[in-house]
Amino acid sequence: MSAQANPRLALRPMLPADVPLLAEIFRESVLDLTGEDYSAEQQEAWAATADDLKEFSQKLAKQLTLVATLEGSPVGFASLKGKDEIDMLFVHPAASRYGAATMLVDALEKLAASRGTEALKVDASDTARDFFEKRGYVAQQRNSVSLDDVWFANTTMKKVLANKGGVSGEA
Repeated sequence: MSAQANPRLALRPMLPADVPLLAEIFRESVLDLTGEDYSAEQQEAWAATADDLKEFSQKLAKQLTLVATLEGSPVGFASLKGKDEIDMLFVHPAASRYGAATMLVDALEKLAASRGTEALKVDASDTARDFFEKRGYVAQQRNSVSLDDVWFANTTMKKVLANKGGVSGEA
């Protein structure tokens, strides 16, 4: 029998051919998962940032972008901007609650720590804030951001990564 009772998540680097599907994952995630925290106008402006596939592709290609797959199909992605900033973390609504976001952030944290990064920061949406708090990220400041004249709030959060002695702390 070849059926799996528990499909397995896997990680891999982003491939250029992934971009259209990652843009769709981004849009669906924003439109379906952020409604309790953002208005329809805010969601539409945010989702529209992936409409220009060339620009979206260039942004992801400039960062370390990892893709979470379920049975070989992309279901989420995360990107590390520079050495110390999680820029994007999006999981398709149909695959939320399967551990893809946790797996992606675990990988980014481990990669950043192995490169000598002492702390990671993220501008977490109101929707993602609890997820990051549960992972040990601490709020640093509240932000107001504008996309096409539509204002959003998010929170800059920071997590001190484990040092070589295996101890982590908060900043």
